[in-house]
Amino acid sequence: MGDERNTGTGAHPSLGRHSLTCLVTGASGYIGGRLVPELLAAGHRVRCLARTPGKLRDHPWAGQVEIVQGDVTDAASTAAAMDGVDVAYYLVHALGTGDDFERTDREAARVFGEQARRADVRRLVYLGGLTPASVPETELSAHLRSRAEVGRILMDSGVPTAVLRAAVIIGSGSASFEMLRYLTERLPVMVTPRWVHTRIQPIAVRDVLRILVGCAGLPPDVNRAFDIGGPEVLTYLEMMRRYAVVAELPRRLILPVPVLTPGLSSHWVGLVTPVPASIARPLTESLRHEVVCQERDIEKYVPNPPGHPLGFDRAVALALQRIREAQVVTRWSSASVPGAPSDPLPTDPDWAGGSLYTDLREREADVAPGALWQVIEAIGGENGWYSFPLAWAVRGRLDRLVGGVGLRRGRRDARLLRAGDSLDFWRVEEIERGRLLRLRAEMRLPGLAWLEMQVDGGEDGGPVRYRQRALFHPRGLLGHLYWWSVAPFHAIVFGGMARNIVKTAARARDEAREQERRRERTAAGTASAHPVTAEDSAVRTGRRRPPERS
Repeated sequence: MGDERNTGTGAHPSLGRHSLTCLVTGASGYIGGRLVPELLAAGHRVRCLARTPGKLRDHPWAGQVEIVQGDVTDAASTAAAMDGVDVAYYLVHALGTGDDFERTDREAARVFGEQARRADVRRLVYLGGLTPASVPETELSAHLRSRAEVGRILMDSGVPTAVLRAAVIIGSGSASFEMLRYLTERLPVMVTPRWVHTRIQPIAVRDVLRILVGCAGLPPDVNRAFDIGGPEVLTYLEMMRRYAVVAELPRRLILPVPVLTPGLSSHWVGLVTPVPASIARPLTESLRHEVVCQERDIEKYVPNPPGHPLGFDRAVALALQRIREAQVVTRWSSASVPGAPSDPLPTDPDWAGGSLYTDLREREADVAPGALWQVIEAIGGENGWYSFPLAWAVRGRLDRLVGGVGLRRGRRDARLLRAGDSLDFWRVEEIERGRLLRLRAEMRLPGLAWLEMQVDGGEDGGPVRYRQRALFHPRGLLGHLYWWSVAPFHAIVFGGMARNIVKTAARARDEAREQERRRERTAAGTASAHPVTAEDSAVRTGRRRPPERS
């Protein structure tokens, strides 16, 4: 599979056979948004508690769940959401909301536990952080300390609780993974803090989801914390180096230094990565401590299916594949574009999935939508790319010089395209005939590139617009440099393309109109030069035979 979605819960055969009503808090968050479809796939009924229900409106599963408005810090709305619930998932935390996030987390956990007990909820499930057994809680980072406290509050609520304690979660969009990815991709040479030697037991998001679903069927006497992790224990340094191998990056030179404090580290991470400093600081502070599983008791209740838990390299490969094939689509597509590949979850943070450079062009077209589409679908090959032919030719030759396909492939058909067709140094990734054409670049680039052309409007005689987006997902520092080096030419290449596509459609319309006028004039002239007499009419209709010619 190319995504990080579970294909099964992996729960024990004796567990979870009956449909349960599950309450999910944090459904607009990273884990919660992925958990909901897994619970539905397992046959459970799902209710989502959200402060802003509108954020869940466009999820593909929104029509299959009950969405209620509320906040875990508000007892009344939490109580209403708990009514009739069997299992409640607590997947919220206040990390990144300010210096008093520990107090907010504490109050919210108390409210949640109290209302769950009053509603006679059968089980609570909480995803927390893995903490080192040898370090007193008072010496933990604020992030880990708060996670441990929330778990303790829920277990003391009187409702059987499963606290799952995880370290770094490997999955596209998770803060920990994105920090690892950016640090590795953007800096071939890194001066890093001492925490790069900290031992960590990462876990794939796929395994986290599998265990979360399996916990819905835990026996009622289970009220405890479980350590969950992947099969490997690695230092952060090893994780960066192995990430580089999986991502096919050159070997990274990493130079640990002792002078970077957690505060300085968070600013450094914030500079190099898009992870906000408010989130980067508690994460980097947590890396001071070794986070390794002390037990694997959860496997007694939620056994591992074949191939699980996933190893680090496989988890990274799945995450990168999701980014490459789906994360970009989150930036371009919307619910109004049917047929597009499934979006990465809109619950991911704005900075998740990597930098994405976009060149957007829009023009109004005084033509019928079909006429504009004909020009779009005919692009490339002998028809060219409607702008600066020399630039396209040079780019094609350069691509061939470095071993790429260049412009030599042309088109399969001069007028029609289908998904999977090669088109010069592009490939048709998606086509919604009459509306959308999306091309993926197959030229040699330090990143991933797409070109999207779309026909908008035209309903009920309304205005028609041509919409064009060129997108580039850079790979490492070289990718960023590449984008900015070619950016000055975008107005000529992409601006000219948008302008000339609309002009070509208008010219074809004018030519069609002129041909029609010529046909009308020719028909009128023929009729004037040869008037039809009554006798001719009789002959043509067969009422009289034509005269004999001598």
